[in-house]
Amino acid sequence: AIRVNTVHPGAAATPMTLNPATFARLRPDLEAPTADDAAEVLSTKTLLRVPWVEPVDVSNAVLFLASDESRYVTGLHMVVDGGLTQKVA
Repeated sequence: AIRVNTVHPGAAATPMTLNPATFARLRPDLEAPTADDAAEVLSTKTLLRVPWVEPVDVSNAVLFLASDESRYVTGLHMVVDGGLTQKVA
C-alpha cells in the first residue's frame, strides 16, 4: 500500500523568514526593522500567538509521519504553523 501525507509549515525560524527583506516588508514604518519588530506583527497572525515555528517542530512532524506510530495515517495534510491558516481562513 502507498501512503501519502504532507507537511505544511508556516513561517519558520530560517533565513527564508528571518532576513532584512522580510522584516522591511512586515514593518515598512521602521527604517531598520529587526526580528523582534517582525515578531510583533507575525505573532498577531497566529492562533498560538507565536511569530514563527522552530525548524525542529517541522522536523518532529516529519519524524512522526516516518515512524511506526503513524502506520495507519494516510491522506493527512499536517499543518505546522501555530494556527496561521486557521486564523486566516
